[in-house]
Amino acid sequence: MSGYVPTRMFLTKGVGRHREKLQSFEMALRNAGIAPFNLVRVSSILPPHCKIVPKALGSVQLSPGQIVDCVLYDNSTNEPHRLIAAAVGIGIPKDSGHYGYLSEHKSFGQTEEQAGDYAEDLAAEMLATTLGVPFDADKAWNERKNTWTISGEIVKTMNITQSAVGDRKGLWTTVVAGAIFIP
Repeated sequence: MSGYVPTRMFLTKGVGRHREKLQSFEMALRNAGIAPFNLVRVSSILPPHCKIVPKALGSVQLSPGQIVDCVLYDNSTNEPHRLIAAAVGIGIPKDSGHYGYLSEHKSFGQTEEQAGDYAEDLAAEMLATTLGVPFDADKAWNERKNTWTISGEIVKTMNITQSAVGDRKGLWTTVVAGAIFIP
């Protein structure tokens, strides 16, 4: 697969709880439906022309044990009642021939919506700097169209975010969010 450029990906998220931190991570991967794969974390570039497909369609194209590239972020706590989140934001350029960005964000105390919005802001800002245009997150958001306007460019953003509250008895709680590339 050397040199391949993915043309499809799917988004997923999950949460897991266990007395051992590693096992709670495994449980989160199972909940997200990606535990059977050998996941390789890659940097945050959305390849040109890469389509986002439903998880159900994308995951059946992968085989157990397969090496799979992904942008994956996780967060864990064993502190009872602590709110945690993990998010991947996506900045998709107007020109599908240009690459976009995926951003990772994890937090403590942010709601799922807050963490997701923050991850989207990061992805949009990274894309804007690549396009060489000024970016002001507070002024660029167009809520009516749910798009970013960056110097006349319309950029779609989205996110996949998982939040959870730490187990009341102190079990490890892990959340994962990811963009899984389909080779």
